[in-house]
Amino acid sequence: MSGRRVLVLGKGAREHALAERLLLSESVAEVVVAPGNVGTLAPPPGARGKRLSNAEGVPLDIARSLRPDLVVVGPEAPLCEGIVDELAAAGYLVYGPTRAAAQLEGSKAFLKDFAVQHGVNTARHVTVRAEAELDRALATFTEPPVVKADGLCAGKGVVVAESHDEARLTASEMLSGRAFGAAGRTIVLEERLRGTEVSAHAICDGERAVLLPFVQDHKRLSDGDAGPNTGGMGTYGPVAMPDPRLAAYIETQIVNKVLLGMARAGTPFRGTMFAGLMLFPNSDPSLIEINVRFGDPETQILTNILEGDFCELLMAAARGALQPVSPVVLAADRHALCVILAAPGYPSEPRLGGAIRGLDAAGTLDGVRVYHAGTVARAGQTLTAGGRVLAVTGVGHTLEAAQERAYRAADAIDFDGKQLRRDIARRALRSSSSDGAT
Repeated sequence: MSGRRVLVLGKGAREHALAERLLLSESVAEVVVAPGNVGTLAPPPGARGKRLSNAEGVPLDIARSLRPDLVVVGPEAPLCEGIVDELAAAGYLVYGPTRAAAQLEGSKAFLKDFAVQHGVNTARHVTVRAEAELDRALATFTEPPVVKADGLCAGKGVVVAESHDEARLTASEMLSGRAFGAAGRTIVLEERLRGTEVSAHAICDGERAVLLPFVQDHKRLSDGDAGPNTGGMGTYGPVAMPDPRLAAYIETQIVNKVLLGMARAGTPFRGTMFAGLMLFPNSDPSLIEINVRFGDPETQILTNILEGDFCELLMAAARGALQPVSPVVLAADRHALCVILAAPGYPSEPRLGGAIRGLDAAGTLDGVRVYHAGTVARAGQTLTAGGRVLAVTGVGHTLEAAQERAYRAADAIDFDGKQLRRDIARRALRSSSSDGAT
């Protein structure tokens, strides 16, 4: 079998979506996911003659056995721990940032200081490292600040406080180590911004970047953006905003400034720069955060609305050789919408082990892909095994069609206590309807 072999590291819905999209690249013959999940045990429709499988073990040992042409690292934790450095030192081509470059996500205090130093527009902040500093820092904020744990917290280390008392209690829990252990012993208090959030992904080779279509995430657990923050309950794309002027600003004044600053520091950034941005009607966008990998569930959108050889794009970035014209482009008239099905009790205390019903029926629906996030196969059944269980994604020529397909599939799947939002893209569709009204 001719064609490239790719190793994807990770086990979530993001890695499931990446693996399938890489396998559908013309240059790829085989994708192995380590450790993978129930969904990465077989190739998707349209990948005839190609192989998709899982592997267990130490990533370096798997790479030595597999001899992949490219390694793609999915989650943030191994990136921040230096898996790219280890694999690159062993001679493998790896898509993802080094440990030093991954500080952009690994430390929110580092990112905020970096943004200020390099002139990237971002909200005012105060870094706090001890409870004795907390009251003085809180007093500098007229409105209750956003409280962020400095380190990695699996998407749960950010609390949008509604009062100064809530901010104080939340910050105290983090600083003491009770909330997130070592990841919260330094915190960032940040001015709360009110606008429209959007996710910007850029494929970077250390000097250049290819900006991908913009998508929009829904972070809160419940409809109407109610409830606690989560790792993401759904997303859709491409979004109509930002407009070309704003997109150019994001590329030149955020993405390129970060690339230049990292290169000058001797830590060039290669991989996916995933910037969370706040947009305002009459002012420049503000940087909320930078992640150093593809977003989840944003990946489930991007992999379904892009055309071209995805593997070639990632390999070019990993080599430091992106071309001026990207080999991957936005597909004409293609929209995608993802709905997360979460376990009961998520995000605080998810209850796991429930049997999942209806997977086969949902998987056969036209224009639907079901990506596994937290599942396990036992005794002939697929069970819930994570807070976010499945990422049900609909694809269509319009956003309305994508939404209808995603929710039809989500309703075909059931497990006890299933949680989902019913309003993914509702605001965008209402806005589109009113814009077209006469």
